[in-house]
Amino acid sequence: MTCIAVGQGEKYVTVKKTFEVMGGGFDITVIAVDEELGYIYIQEALAEVQRIEKLISSWDEASETSLINKNAGIKPVPVSWELYKLIERSIQISEITNGAFDITYTALEDIWKFDGSMSSLPNKLEVKQAVDRIGYKNIILNSKDQTVYLNKKGTRISFGGIGKGFAADKAKALLVSKDVKAGIINLDGDITTWGTKATGDKWLIGIVNPERQGGLFSWLPILESSVATSGGDANFMLVNDEKFTHVLNPKTGFPSTGINSVTVFAKSAELSDALATSIFVMGLDAGLALINQLGDTEVIIVDTNNKMYKSNGIILN
Repeated sequence: MTCIAVGQGEKYVTVKKTFEVMGGGFDITVIAVDEELGYIYIQEALAEVQRIEKLISSWDEASETSLINKNAGIKPVPVSWELYKLIERSIQISEITNGAFDITYTALEDIWKFDGSMSSLPNKLEVKQAVDRIGYKNIILNSKDQTVYLNKKGTRISFGGIGKGFAADKAKALLVSKDVKAGIINLDGDITTWGTKATGDKWLIGIVNPERQGGLFSWLPILESSVATSGGDANFMLVNDEKFTHVLNPKTGFPSTGINSVTVFAKSAELSDALATSIFVMGLDAGLALINQLGDTEVIIVDTNNKMYKSNGIILN
């Protein structure tokens, strides 16, 4: 899809494309000087996302992530600097969220299924055994040897709470390095932008009003920023008419409660993605307190009563 606008005396083309990648939708818009070049940029961004998917996938037996998991409790694994730094940043987020974010949560995926196949809750022993294998402090990094070691057998890592944001950032960085002046990337709800529309207007993000189906609270302009939403309505299970969200608390092993959705605004999609997941687990008060202490970061939280709360820097019109 293309459209043309004129800005600063030069004609620009807006090129849009949608793909399926990393288990979800990938919507990308770039501003280019012509349509052909725009589509080339989009294909390069797609290839970058696919490269990241192969790097961080815990399902691909040949990936570095799978190799780390296979050697848990056995030996350190040499990895690329790119993956090493992602794991290092993940641990830092675990520390500032007091473990609400934890890439070793993977054991819980073995006992919780949100695809409609579960009709009852897992028993408490199963949950306890899974939680015993969780803990970001079980990840041992060695920067000199550039290795990652999971020091507890049965511990596994995966990047479900940060990987798509990371991939969106990498695609954006690639395009910026090629002097693509502006664009917006939406990787399954993890959004990052740079520049402005061809008209010179800012990119806009709609904030959903949970009390009105299809309605919006407000449109928020975003410039050189990223947005991610973690929502309980997107994926859940019903047991005895009780709803359980797919956002699992790595410390208790059970689904998080009290929140319907969390939308985080930050400089990077990676950070937005990870914090949205973290705050869903941390809860309203702790989540707001954390965001209000961080710079260049804002949040909108909707609780299970559909009441909206926001951090200090958010202004809705």
